[in-house]
Amino acid sequence: MEQLKTIGRELAMGSQGGFGQSKEFLDLIKSIGEARSKAEEERIIIQEMENLKRRLTDPDIPKRKMKEYIIRLVYVEMLGHDASFGYIHAVKMTHDDNLLLKRTGYLAVTLFLNEDHDLIILIVNTIQKDLKSDNYLIVCAALNAVCRLINEETIPAVLPQVVELLGHSKEAVRKKAIMALHRFHQKSPSSISHLLSNFRKRLCDNDPGVMGATLCPLFDLITTDVHSYKDLVVSFVSILKQVAERRLPKSYDYHQMPAPFIQIKLLKILALLGAGDRQASEHMYTVVGDLFKKYDPLSNIGNAVLYQSICCVASIFPNPKLLEAAADAISRFLKSDSHNLKYMGIDALGRLIKLSPDIAEQHQLAVIDCMEDPDDTLKRKTFELLYTMTRSTNVEVIVNRMIEYMISITDHHYKTYIASRCVKLAEEFAPDNHWFIQTINKVFEHAGDLVNIKVAHDLMRLIAEGFREDGDTVDNQLRSSAVESYLRIIGNPKLPSAFLQVICWVLGEYGTADGKYSASYIAGKLCDIAEAYSNDASVKAYAVTALMKVYAFEKMSGRTVDMLPECQSLIEELSASHSTDLQQRAYELQATIGLDAQAIENIMPADASSEDIEIDNDLSFLNNYVQESLENGAQPYVPESQRSRMFDISATKSLDQRETVSHSLRFEAYELPRPPVPSSIPPMSPAISAELVPVSEPYHPRETHQSTSDPSVSDDGSSQVKLRLDGVQKKWGRPSYSSPGSSVSTSSPPQKAVNGVSQVDGTSTVSSKPTTYTSRTAEPEIPAEKQKLAASLFGGSSKIETRAPSAAHKATKTHHGATKVQAAKTTVVPAEVPPPDLLDFGEPTVTSSAPSIDPFKQLEGLLDESQASSTENPKAVGINKQPELMALYSGTTMSGQGSNVVNLISSNKDNSDLTSELSKVTAKTVQGQTIVSNMAQFSKGPNVKASLEKDAVVRQMGVTPTSQNPNLFKDLLG
Repeated sequence: MEQLKTIGRELAMGSQGGFGQSKEFLDLIKSIGEARSKAEEERIIIQEMENLKRRLTDPDIPKRKMKEYIIRLVYVEMLGHDASFGYIHAVKMTHDDNLLLKRTGYLAVTLFLNEDHDLIILIVNTIQKDLKSDNYLIVCAALNAVCRLINEETIPAVLPQVVELLGHSKEAVRKKAIMALHRFHQKSPSSISHLLSNFRKRLCDNDPGVMGATLCPLFDLITTDVHSYKDLVVSFVSILKQVAERRLPKSYDYHQMPAPFIQIKLLKILALLGAGDRQASEHMYTVVGDLFKKYDPLSNIGNAVLYQSICCVASIFPNPKLLEAAADAISRFLKSDSHNLKYMGIDALGRLIKLSPDIAEQHQLAVIDCMEDPDDTLKRKTFELLYTMTRSTNVEVIVNRMIEYMISITDHHYKTYIASRCVKLAEEFAPDNHWFIQTINKVFEHAGDLVNIKVAHDLMRLIAEGFREDGDTVDNQLRSSAVESYLRIIGNPKLPSAFLQVICWVLGEYGTADGKYSASYIAGKLCDIAEAYSNDASVKAYAVTALMKVYAFEKMSGRTVDMLPECQSLIEELSASHSTDLQQRAYELQATIGLDAQAIENIMPADASSEDIEIDNDLSFLNNYVQESLENGAQPYVPESQRSRMFDISATKSLDQRETVSHSLRFEAYELPRPPVPSSIPPMSPAISAELVPVSEPYHPRETHQSTSDPSVSDDGSSQVKLRLDGVQKKWGRPSYSSPGSSVSTSSPPQKAVNGVSQVDGTSTVSSKPTTYTSRTAEPEIPAEKQKLAASLFGGSSKIETRAPSAAHKATKTHHGATKVQAAKTTVVPAEVPPPDLLDFGEPTVTSSAPSIDPFKQLEGLLDESQASSTENPKAVGINKQPELMALYSGTTMSGQGSNVVNLISSNKDNSDLTSELSKVTAKTVQGQTIVSNMAQFSKGPNVKASLEKDAVVRQMGVTPTSQNPNLFKDLLG
């Protein structure tokens, strides 16, 4: 708090700046410094934040006051409160032309913002402008902000200006430019990979500050790539020699030590360059040896240089004289009364031991004193030194000391660390297995569950394998001693779970092996363990398996097995356990006891836990069984890869079922139409069309089914390329039934496809040839909104087809006995006029054979020039030319003016009205032409045949009336 108070006073003094002193700010600092509780300090800061929020809203704040407010915001942030409401004012202050205000703004911004803040984008332009300023103080302020605020994305915006400043006349600017490039390298090494040579050049700068700043990026570069900078060894040695000989200005001295921080950085760099390189190390021996002679033992900075010199000697190629000088320096550190110097001595000794183990013998007493020191940090550092000094001769002493220290501490993290070190030393340097087992037992007892479970597995493996080279006698002695020690340890309370697992396993394997303990005694101990640790399922599982081994070995020996009552109750309890693992083990125990000795010996051989298990991956022992099953009619095994392909085939077969419930938009391109091929099949008799049989055909995307009927062929035998919709399901409207039959006429006028139904300009003809419809009864109804959307996206505007009147009349011909239905003309009448006669046919038009038309261009355009003109002037169409009935219907399906398409099957009332009217028109002669409609009466109920016929007739009309409205087309034609 005193430090904050001092900083605040300095800021307040700096806020004068020739504008006068702010007593209010000084009072704020004084009140915070004199606060007696955290709550009181919070109250003062919150009140100050409210005052600043209120004052910063004033649009006319003098610059003197704004500068003070920014400094007070900095103070608020320093105390841990959020001052984000004033960040924008600090950003604005960086734009000021006044040097003092600009530097204050940069200072506040670097404290307020991080490199990912949203306001950084507002500062980049200001930084670019300030980097080009003639005032080097402004440039330095901008470079300070670059190091703190520029992120990886904005580095390219300022990189050219920073590189240009490396040649600035002011050394402070060059130094800060080097620092900025170093920061860029830390954030994005690839952004300045082409500028690394600039660091080499600046190493020879005339100013020691610039040279010292260059050492930091070079150290990072050498750490990642040592070999690329081996050529700089001589330069670094020369610089270190000049610094040690006090050739630098006095201003670089610190506590009468010449540029100590430059010396430390150079020693770290030389340690990297000389590691394992004898030639490079020989250049360093002289200058490093001089540092041992010139260091000042009375100052901390002198000891720091000396410690770094020892680290350098321990890293470069060994030199006997330097190792001796380093040992003397370590001795002085260890004999010091300062714990800090002792700590440095222990750390440095640990580095030198790797090169010369004999050095540790000279400092045995000093190391022991440090190990018994009350300073916990020094004691831990000493144990790390002992860990590196451990050999087979001193492992027992060191491990025992470490276990004693582990028992005395309560820090679980460090206790786990010490336990792992003890186990590792015991595994590596154990003089015998007996000592190893006893040591691991101590670690388990005192470290508990902090010990890694792998240690328990290694211990069990060691006991099972034993001394392979020393014979069975030594192994049996090891196992007997393990059993005895574990029987003593069982009585201890709160043993760790991993240790209990080891105990149960050892007692089960070797508890009765030497005959010293009976099976009943070992079984009783195991039952006691299971009862004492009833909440630990893993311990109970190990105990039950151990019981099974004990009783199995008894039966193998030919002795009678008498299960203890407590064991019997334990088995009964576990047989009803919620744990399937415990149930299985209990049932296995009961089944094993019921077997004979020979069977038990086969399934559970004695002392075979460490034997290798051979695994038959091919399961060859089942070959006879498999062959017999195949002969009896069993299905052969299908590999997984083939199974996946079978699933794909079944998925393809079920595509039709998925299509019935899937109505998402499809964006696949239509398949190009195939030219029709004249069929050699003779045309079918019209009498067959009386029987309509629904045939379900699966729909596959982008597949066109070939029609079995005659293609569309004109009388002269020429074929016309059409869009074939046979068997293709309509996707953009409601589900429909497609007919594979195609119409045949003498003349083929251009067809317009509206909502999936082909309509003909002029005289429309319908063939009476047999037609087969695809039945889809399970498709759900598509909402009207989706139909509107599809029509608006893909259907275009309303189309009104017109035909030119003609005085001539030509009767249409019949083909294969099929009568033609002529389209009638109608006019628009007002609402008050009686309903018009829809069957009042006008004069027919003499039609001629039309040329082949590309159906895709019609689908893409949807409106040709004649249609566009008629659509643009609907009044002229209604006055001069009477639109055809079928054309009006096609317009209604495309327009959005009250012409919603209604499901033909679901609208029972409207359908009945429509079909009743249509069924009356059976045969009528108009102007010498006969119109025949083969329609039957629709009966109520689920009659598929009637539904198909009704749908076909209605689709010929092109629209479904929604009511009995005499003015049906008034709303369509306006």
